[in-house]
Amino acid sequence: MDKDLNKLGRLEDATRAASTNLIAPGLSLLFLALAGIVAAAIFGNQPNVMIIIVASVIGGYMALNIGANDVANNVGPAVGSKALTMLGALAIAAIFECAGALLAGGDVVKTIAKGIIDPALVPNSKIFIWAMMAALLSSALWVNLATYIGAPVSTTHSVVGGVLGGGIAAVGFSAVNWVTMSAIAASWVISPLLGGIIAALFLAFIKIFIIYQQDKLSAARRWVPLLVAIMFSAFSAYLMLKGLKKIWRPEVELVVSLSVIIFIATFAIMRPVIKYQSKGLENRNQSLRRLFHIPLICSAALLSFAHGANDVANAVGPLAAIIHAVESGDISVKVEIPTWVMLIGGFGISLGLFLYGPKLIRTVGEKITKMNPMRAFCVALAAAITVILASAFGLPVSSTHITVGAVFGVGFFREFYVSRSQRRKDYIKVKKPKATPEDAKLIAQEQRRRLLVRRSHFMVIITAWIITVPATAILSGLIFTFLNFVVH
Repeated sequence: MDKDLNKLGRLEDATRAASTNLIAPGLSLLFLALAGIVAAAIFGNQPNVMIIIVASVIGGYMALNIGANDVANNVGPAVGSKALTMLGALAIAAIFECAGALLAGGDVVKTIAKGIIDPALVPNSKIFIWAMMAALLSSALWVNLATYIGAPVSTTHSVVGGVLGGGIAAVGFSAVNWVTMSAIAASWVISPLLGGIIAALFLAFIKIFIIYQQDKLSAARRWVPLLVAIMFSAFSAYLMLKGLKKIWRPEVELVVSLSVIIFIATFAIMRPVIKYQSKGLENRNQSLRRLFHIPLICSAALLSFAHGANDVANAVGPLAAIIHAVESGDISVKVEIPTWVMLIGGFGISLGLFLYGPKLIRTVGEKITKMNPMRAFCVALAAAITVILASAFGLPVSSTHITVGAVFGVGFFREFYVSRSQRRKDYIKVKKPKATPEDAKLIAQEQRRRLLVRRSHFMVIITAWIITVPATAILSGLIFTFLNFVVH
């Protein structure tokens, strides 16, 4: 009897696990079916309605994958540092991603991603539709694969590769703007390096002027308000330049003036706040971490809003281009995005985040290198500042590459600092004068073992970045060739 009961118990556990694993695919399929139903209801019996239905389903599929992969960069460091729980991060990211997409996602989008293909060379609207369909499907499949293997990749670069491959298959290599493509390729190197350097510099500042000071709390009262003020002014500029650019385009002088005002106001507010928060805390690193929790939560929300406003176009841009081409029969450089299409993009990103996002959130926040609130703060600040600098110089950058590059920068700097910093060694000698040389050696070895950037994740992510555009381009070309063959 006991054996039979144990078998039944194991069967129930297996059934429960299997049913749980089917929830996410089931909800995803339901969302995609609803996307197709909405398209069918809007266009009814119009000619070529089936193309719009299929494109809407693929656009929804792309939105799910953006939520599963790209959004992790905005909240991963905060989750890894324990400033946010996984559920809290999912809720904040979903709300602000959707708000960014619907409120600031804009009503006009370029049909050809980043201007890499000359639309004048596309022979007719049917060829254009199949090329956009191939670009959308290939980029969605690639991001899905990257999520499965745990590699955060740029969805923007995925779409660029898809448009590139579809355009080459449709028109030939002459249609490609190779100058633009060269700038995009350069951003593969510039984005992560710049993000990593800026994050490492801020972490160095925090270590030198706060962490390895005898009176940590006094140092924190002096410097944390300044750091938080820099963060809020940087994020304000980030939102004005990128997150709100579809609904408000202020002049550079106004952006600078408002950022300075926000810096001064934040500094004035945070000085008494940090002084109050630090009262009664012990003079230890654990106390310092509490002071960065609220700024980290704010940064996760602001990054998610800006990402939703900018990257929803990766899901709905090609879809809007297909709908315009089907309705009008012509190819336009810019098209309006219908509200229902924007809803598919916004809700699809949020749903994909909830269903599949935790895997990549853990990769970015925990598996590359160990995070705490100070390190996560440096990553978030580096992301905002890098985007601002790139915008100032007109460089096309990837938010994914910037954030993950900042995580790498923090990790590699920690490796360097542990082994090379004389300030740290002197500080430890003062704090632990009785430690024997052998004990000190063992402690150093253990810290080096714990603090290393995980090379396996580093290699997987870098490899995925390098092959994203070629992989999506080849896949898009194959899909276009197949579609063109089937239609004709």
